[in-house]
Amino acid sequence: MKKFLSLLLIFAMIFTFAACGSDEPADDQQQGGDVVVESYDDIPDTMESADGVYQVAMVTDVGQLKDGSFNEFTWNGCKKYAYDNEKSYKYYQPANGSAATDDDRIKALTDACEAGAEVVVTPGFLQETALKAVVPNYPEVQFVFIDGWDMGFPNLVGVSYQEEQAGYLAGYAAVMEGFTKLGFSGGGGGANPACIRYGYGYAQGADAAAAAKGVNVEMRYSWEYGDTFSDSPDLQAMLAGWYEAGTEVIFMCGGSMFNSGTAAAEAAETAIIGVDVDQSPLSDTVVTSALKGLDASVIKTLTDFYTGGALIPGSSVLGAADDAVGLPVDSWSLENWSVEEYEALFAKIKANEITIDNDSAMADPSTAGLANVTFVK
Repeated sequence: MKKFLSLLLIFAMIFTFAACGSDEPADDQQQGGDVVVESYDDIPDTMESADGVYQVAMVTDVGQLKDGSFNEFTWNGCKKYAYDNEKSYKYYQPANGSAATDDDRIKALTDACEAGAEVVVTPGFLQETALKAVVPNYPEVQFVFIDGWDMGFPNLVGVSYQEEQAGYLAGYAAVMEGFTKLGFSGGGGGANPACIRYGYGYAQGADAAAAAKGVNVEMRYSWEYGDTFSDSPDLQAMLAGWYEAGTEVIFMCGGSMFNSGTAAAEAAETAIIGVDVDQSPLSDTVVTSALKGLDASVIKTLTDFYTGGALIPGSSVLGAADDAVGLPVDSWSLENWSVEEYEALFAKIKANEITIDNDSAMADPSTAGLANVTFVK
């Protein structure tokens, strides 16, 4: 299992690159038979539609498009599918950036629909209110709610992930590597279900590995300065303080917050764990990343839509059983925990031999009774 397997053929094509630490889609993919696409960066983020119609649209909730994580790789899936299949495409960022309101998101969604979108991909749990307002007005448009859920509309599907499994693997790996003083810095202010699952899984994985090694680990755990998923001097200062106090590795879980984490880690010459995608190309401080298949699942969903003309309403939850979460074994810099040991643990999670609590209300795992983790301020 050097690379993730796939749900379907499309997952096999795309996950190969997510797992090996590349920002690249499959080789030899072309549009128009002339230009070979070797990297997502080879596909422009913007295009000019000759007729002013943009068939594939993505609307962010907050944060930057090029965040090196959640937004960027959701967009990579959108533009990759559109480019390969000669569809026009466009992304929309609501007004006011990280301070975008529901009204801002409603306008951006409406703009996408009015520009002729056949399918609108909406990453982020903050989209709920805007989707409820817009989806009924455009029954001919298909909406895809990433990190979302079934909202009862016939033209909306939710796609979510078992982030607790990826977080568990990251926490387990960190302790097996030899780290005993861990940190977690999360986005969404403790209200984002996906980030909560990542963090709670991370704490559980650290606890399990500590038990296996017969040690106790310390963990600093915070949602401070992460409400908007943005980097900031205050966040960087807090993380620098953690490192100064002895923290050895921090799991950065929240879009552009990662930039504050790497800045602090680089200054302290310590370590970071990335999130959502393999973030090792962004900093030498990244020892591994907790992955979920954002680009692959978007491409699969768009393929299903354009092949069948519609998607079955409801929601799908992807995890280890679908090879949709994991760690990037080909690019991690772990030295004391082997790929074979990782594969054995992954197989147990996949077979449900290991139970990982996925309570998305557990924003404070210090209350979970983890016997081998001491939470410190």
